Amino acid sequence: MNAPILTYVTFLPLLGVLAILFLPQKSEQSKNIIRGVALVTSIVTFIVSLWIYAGFNPDIAGFQMVENHSWIPSYGISYHLGLDGISFWLVLLTTFLTPITILSTWSAIEKRVKEFQIAMLVLETAMLGTFVALDLFLFYVFWELMLIPMYLIIGVWGGERRIYAAIKFFLYTAVGSLLMLVCIIGLVYFHKEQTGVLTFNLLEFLNTDLPRLYELLFFASFAFAFAIKVPMFPLHTWLPDAHVEAPTAGSVILAGILLKMGTYGYIRFAMPLFPEGCAFFTPALITLSVIGIIYGALVAMVQPDIKKLVAYSSVSHLGYCMLGLFVLTRQGVEGSILQMLNHGISTGALFLLVGVVYERRHTRLIKEYGGIAKIMPAYATVFLIVTLSSIGVPSTNGFIGEFLILLGTFKVNKAAAVLAATGVILGAVYMLWMFQRVFYGKVTNPKNLNIPDLNLRELVYLAPLIVFIFWIGLFPNFFLNKMHKSVDHFIGQVQVTQHQLAQVDSDYAALDSIKEIIPLRSK
Repeated sequence: MNAPILTYVTFLPLLGVLAILFLPQKSEQSKNIIRGVALVTSIVTFIVSLWIYAGFNPDIAGFQMVENHSWIPSYGISYHLGLDGISFWLVLLTTFLTPITILSTWSAIEKRVKEFQIAMLVLETAMLGTFVALDLFLFYVFWELMLIPMYLIIGVWGGERRIYAAIKFFLYTAVGSLLMLVCIIGLVYFHKEQTGVLTFNLLEFLNTDLPRLYELLFFASFAFAFAIKVPMFPLHTWLPDAHVEAPTAGSVILAGILLKMGTYGYIRFAMPLFPEGCAFFTPALITLSVIGIIYGALVAMVQPDIKKLVAYSSVSHLGYCMLGLFVLTRQGVEGSILQMLNHGISTGALFLLVGVVYERRHTRLIKEYGGIAKIMPAYATVFLIVTLSSIGVPSTNGFIGEFLILLGTFKVNKAAAVLAATGVILGAVYMLWMFQRVFYGKVTNPKNLNIPDLNLRELVYLAPLIVFIFWIGLFPNFFLNKMHKSVDHFIGQVQVTQHQLAQVDSDYAALDSIKEIIPLRSK
């Protein structure tokens, strides 16, 4: 494992970009060659990423496969990569979903095929770099790089309102990112004042002693940037527009991987860097997470568009991930990380399935369907399995993630656990009701009488997702065992001392005395 495996995995997609740049796209055959090069590149990246799995040691809590080279020494910026049990599965999720997504676009993307595949491969590099960067400047470069290809994917290959959705996505994310950049610079300044060393190394900042006011402000700024990306209620409004207008591939990557950048940002940066700020804002973030769970489910229930329904379900599901993080129990945090994987697989599959029927009928309205289980039995079967996964039926991946989160939450905040559990019920309501209206009853629309069932290509890219739905559901320890040491280490970093908790209580008492609008008190 002396080879720079993280560099190989992160930048392999760019080799595919270089190859595609020199390929013409004048004929359908040349477009298929471009698609093939992109697909092979992403598959090779996934195969190479399995090297990470082979070399990862779950008994080590810290970072592994570390690469650290001076990049811009005059400013203390380094090319510093590494991963632990928290980022491990997110890297593999990225390399796993990308070839599936590219294969799904084979017939869906017909214009500017070359540019689209380049955008997808550049996006993969940016996502992988974000998960393994341990230098804050390098992290920020990858974080911002993600915006460009996703902005283009939505704005060029999206629906009728694609420009509006793309600009809204870009502005929301950019505002939070710029605020985070200011705080990164502030963190670097305080560290230099204390140590005399100019650095952007994440590990160096873990012991930086910040003035209490700045710790609260810095955590709030980081939390705001990551809350937009999650997205948390009430900063979620960009997500439904982006999902609905994005092409299927864009929706899959957005839901499957990009939203995890927000939750990952909390667990990697905001919480361990600013533990006192985390303790201060935890009650508010738990409250917003529970609101997001219930709100997302209720809004999803009334959506007439299948894709928009799935988009709002993401708001609800990511609320569980946030809740699990901030209860700071092993069950809660591990459930949150596992649920990130589950959401990427299940919701990614839902968007792929919506894209399948949209290619055939060019509509996503629920009322346009009905009874298509008789016409498309294979499609209906796969859709049912993914639906059961999404609502957390036992033996599927969704169950174990939500169960661990609720179990961890119940230990700390019984009221939050009970309220969050209602989201499970509401999730079953909106998903099963949608499934019943689309697939059962009589075929009343003559346009649905001759819809082709799943073809071989579609079965090929859906099959791995079905395998993982049951694999995680039946053998969760295979995935959880990689996390234990890193999660315990993370919890130890974030837990604050009794003196610090007393300071948090004092802060809330002061806020209550002046009648501020934060009537929340930590246990």
